[in-house]
Amino acid sequence: MGSSGSGKSLLAHAILGILPPNAILNGKIEYNGMQLTQEKKEEIRGKEIALVPQSVTYLDPLMRVSDQVIGCVEEEKAGLMKKLQREIFQRYGLKPDVERMFPHELSGGMTRRVLVSTAVIGSAKLVIADEPTPGLDEKTLNETLYYLKDMANKGCAVIVITHDIEAALKISDKIAVFYAGTVLEVANAADFKNDGENLRHPYTRALWNALPQNKFQAIEGHQPMQDEVIDGCIFYDRCSKKKELCSKGIPQFQNVNGGIVRCNNVS
Repeated sequence: MGSSGSGKSLLAHAILGILPPNAILNGKIEYNGMQLTQEKKEEIRGKEIALVPQSVTYLDPLMRVSDQVIGCVEEEKAGLMKKLQREIFQRYGLKPDVERMFPHELSGGMTRRVLVSTAVIGSAKLVIADEPTPGLDEKTLNETLYYLKDMANKGCAVIVITHDIEAALKISDKIAVFYAGTVLEVANAADFKNDGENLRHPYTRALWNALPQNKFQAIEGHQPMQDEVIDGCIFYDRCSKKKELCSKGIPQFQNVNGGIVRCNNVS
């Protein structure tokens, strides 16, 4: 979770191995006990790890919906995949005639269900949903969240990328808070209750207080630009709890009350 430009989608692209060619890479990503090299990412992408994209533009406008959900399969598997696709469509309330439609004929809710179907059909063990809720009416939003929660309940790991705290809280067990390309806190969803007294990082508490049902307090200042060089805490200029120590080095993660936080002011 985080505001626009905080690095949420970048994380998804790194996991999937679809960063631009000029990306500078550092560190490593581990999945199921193994390091994900670029070759391994390409091998399991769309199979073990799948993406639910945020826009209908990810669908080919010239291909019928069913062909895109099934994808390219060997001829001997085509019948089995077709049967599976129809079972999935039925599960998500998509009528039989939807499979012959083109993307421009789908409503917003139908599009979300089709995009979820493309991830489910491959029996992925990890599904990444990139901003699945913006622009949706309340009914379609709740339906989309239900489908994602349903996948998790069936044993699939689900990462939801969002800037919508309320949507995240409806389906999440843990929430990672991003800011300017950095994870500042990983908290249990249960910590986002009452007045947020269990939240650890000043930025996370500020986000919570900015919600209309809370204090509706704006966070002064702005997120650093990508090319800004910052020696200390990335949130230093906007933090109401900052100390001199915070400007002299990047805070390291520490375990605090069941969560992890990158802050010098908690213990």
